[in-house]
Amino acid sequence: MALNMFAQQKPNVIVILADDIGVGDISYYRNMNSDDTVLKTPALDALAKEGIVFTDAHSPAALCAPSRYALMTGNNCYRSYAPWGVWGAYQPSPIEPSQLTLGKLMKNAGYSTAFFGKWGFGMDFLKKDDSTQIYRSPRKKVELDVDVRKIAGKGPKDNGFDYSITFPSGIQNVPYVVYENESWMPLNPKSEIGYISQENMTKIGVKLDKDEGLGDTYWDPHNMGPLLVNKAVNFIKNSKANQPFFMYYCALAVHLPHSPSKTLNGKTISGSTPSHHLDMVKELDVQMEMLVQTLKEKGIYDNTIIIFTSDNGGLLRKETIKSGHQSNDIYRGGKNQPYEGGHRVPFIASWPGKIKSQSLSKTPVLGLDILGTLAGLTNQKLAENQGIDSANLLPILLGENNNKVHPYLIAQSGTGKEGIIIKDGWKLIINFDKKDKSDLTRTPMALFNLNENIEEHEKQNLINNSKYKAKVDLLFNLYNETRESGVKTKI
Repeated sequence: MALNMFAQQKPNVIVILADDIGVGDISYYRNMNSDDTVLKTPALDALAKEGIVFTDAHSPAALCAPSRYALMTGNNCYRSYAPWGVWGAYQPSPIEPSQLTLGKLMKNAGYSTAFFGKWGFGMDFLKKDDSTQIYRSPRKKVELDVDVRKIAGKGPKDNGFDYSITFPSGIQNVPYVVYENESWMPLNPKSEIGYISQENMTKIGVKLDKDEGLGDTYWDPHNMGPLLVNKAVNFIKNSKANQPFFMYYCALAVHLPHSPSKTLNGKTISGSTPSHHLDMVKELDVQMEMLVQTLKEKGIYDNTIIIFTSDNGGLLRKETIKSGHQSNDIYRGGKNQPYEGGHRVPFIASWPGKIKSQSLSKTPVLGLDILGTLAGLTNQKLAENQGIDSANLLPILLGENNNKVHPYLIAQSGTGKEGIIIKDGWKLIINFDKKDKSDLTRTPMALFNLNENIEEHEKQNLINNSKYKAKVDLLFNLYNETRESGVKTKI
């Protein structure tokens, strides 16, 4: 059936991007392979049961910043000026002003648009001592010559979002400031912009994940998840009946520092699981519960599409592993690594009455397919130079077909600088020489037949088996040709 969205009231759309969540962190996924589930995620499990679950979904990268660029624009990571990622809030944005983004796409379709949470790549701030100059990070340990009271540009507003609650670097890095509509939102009436030090964070039980630096003097990451979800809840409550909304909710959970709230929505969070890491997984699930509850109370749940995925694979934390929990389920590795655990992620879509409940798709997809899917939903045809790699998953969501949407998948690891190509279940991992800034010095390092070795056992790494030299050459050449030619990677 072809969907004529404009013959009815446009559905609201909520896209949820979790931070560092692996497939094994969602009990619905974990139960596909094991009855041994340490932590239940009832809210996310309910979404999965009510909609469609993709079992072969991948993040564009095994690390957050390049993935976030790709999801926002529908382009593979290597199409930005910083293909391996933009790491600081004070660095130039990888999004060009002319590029289509999720916000711009939905705004073009007449939606009220809102961004909540971690931005995760560069934007513009002014210099503290010269308001005519954009501050650019020299990557020093401590950066103080920045006016962090306002986002000066390249943030949510410039990318199509009408309303925003923004954490430029999530909870893990400077500036430790929350912005409402790109202006500093003081966390307390006594808040000032001051220096966030490890010494002061230690007093509240927090170990900084990254740098000391400027922030709100009442910064406490234990409070940030509740703050974020309650802002999103209020946005839903205040939404207008005649104005569909698009919400891009980039959760802070479950990135370090693991600082769970004491309670949320009447449930105990901190200390209720075997590790603070899993406390944060639980907190994320309760946040999802709160969003769904609010949609139902307002009477708009049935006319809302929810898409849930993650920016990369799950974390490999000692305390969590010791408990028996497997954040990446049966898959090898985790965040930052080129193995399946680094980039295989949950991907769930729910739309009551439109997406058949308990649907399952084995079609290989990427997180960056969200832009193409929303273009299909809103009957917008993407220009040739926009959303270059983003496929339209709407026919799969609606049960029309389960056809392949990519001829092959292109992804990448993180700081190790490995490229990945997967075609018909064959996966080639390619090492990039870190000394070569042109990224042209590449060497095949691993070949796995995922059809027979989904766990990527190293003993079954076929890279040095002469029998598979033609397969290695085929995939290596295809990867190189794809990158150098700029060809699209969607069907």
